[in-house]
Amino acid sequence: MPNKLVLKVTAGADAPERCSQAFTVAAVAAASGVEVSLWLTGESSWFALPGRAAEFELPHAAPLPDLIDSILAAGGRITVCTQCAARRDIEEKDLLEGFRIAGAQLFVQEAMTDGTQALVY
Repeated sequence: MPNKLVLKVTAGADAPERCSQAFTVAAVAAASGVEVSLWLTGESSWFALPGRAAEFELPHAAPLPDLIDSILAAGGRITVCTQCAARRDIEEKDLLEGFRIAGAQLFVQEAMTDGTQALVY
């Protein structure tokens, strides 16, 4: 059974159910003791900025700030895609504490590690 989960979320407020599912799965996995690496790409990149996750609303879904806190508290990592950040003029200094910016090379490296399951939402 994989002991690490790498998730890439490709949607933000533009596809709220898909976005929420990715954050929820990441938070549940992290709370279950699975090593989690959540990658924010496309419109989900905005959630790496202060206040943006709090603006996200989806009925019957856990608030994104709570899910993010849960992931980070369990030792999970949240990464913003380098190109996605650049297209949105997001810099490392702009990110919430505990977030980072990294590129496709690191995503592939993480996803291809033995004992890792990768999912894309």
